[in-house]
Amino acid sequence: MKRLILAASIAALPLAALAVPAHAQAVQTAPVVSPGATVLTVQAEGRTTRVPDLAVFSAGVTSEGKTASEALAANARAMNATLSALKASGVAARDMQTSNLSVSPVYGQQKRLPDGSTEGDPVIVGYRATNQVQVKQRDLARYGQVIDTLVKAGANEVNGPSFQLDKPDVAQDEARVDAVSKARARAELYARAAGLKVVRILTISETGGWSPQPPMLYARADKMMMSAAPSPVAAGELDVSASVTITFELAPQ
Repeated sequence: MKRLILAASIAALPLAALAVPAHAQAVQTAPVVSPGATVLTVQAEGRTTRVPDLAVFSAGVTSEGKTASEALAANARAMNATLSALKASGVAARDMQTSNLSVSPVYGQQKRLPDGSTEGDPVIVGYRATNQVQVKQRDLARYGQVIDTLVKAGANEVNGPSFQLDKPDVAQDEARVDAVSKARARAELYARAAGLKVVRILTISETGGWSPQPPMLYARADKMMMSAAPSPVAAGELDVSASVTITFELAPQ
C-alpha cells in the first residue's frame, strides 16, 4: 500500500519538479586557476634503497623416457625428492608453487640427403617430462646452501634469483615523499628564476615502483655440483623509486 501511495504522489508532481537542473549534473574535472596565474608542470623521481629480504627462483626436473608414462614416472620421483629437499631446508609450503608441468615428444634426427634436404617424416624416439616450481626463499643467508641441496636431491634446472622486498610499502612511501620534495624544490627554482612564487599544487599523478636487480641465470645442475662449497650469492641492494608529475600554480611575488 505504501508503494502505491508513493507512486501516485510522484506521478502527481509536475514535470518541472522532477527535472534535475543541468548545472547540477556538471562534474568539475580540473582545478580552477586564478586569473593571471601561471601553470607549471614538473616531473621528478624519488629514490630510496633497501637490502632485499626475499629471493624468488625456480627449480625443476627434466626427465626423459621411451614412453610418456616412463618419462612422467621418472620425473615424479625426482620432483618429489626436490620438494622434500625444499621442505627440509625450511621453505614453507606457501612459498612453493608449481609453475610448469609438461610432457612433449623427443624427435630423432632425420636422414639428411647430399643436397641438404631431409628425407621422411620426423620420428618420435622418446618423451621429455618437465616439472618446475617457483620458490620464495626468505632466509637469504641460506640461499646458496638450499640451491646445492636441491641439486643433490635431483633438480637439474635452477634459475634465478630475482631479489625482492617482502613488504615494500614503507620504502615505496619514502620514495614518494622524496619525489614530491624534489618536484616542489624544482618548482620553487623555476618560480624564482621567473620572478614568481609557488601558490599551490593543482594536480599530482604517480608512476613507478621498486626496481629489482636483473636475475642471475644459474648453470645446469651438473656443472653446479662440481663445487663442494655452497654456491655464492650476492644480494646487493634494491632501488625503490617513485615518479610524480605535479602541476603548480604560480603567481607574481
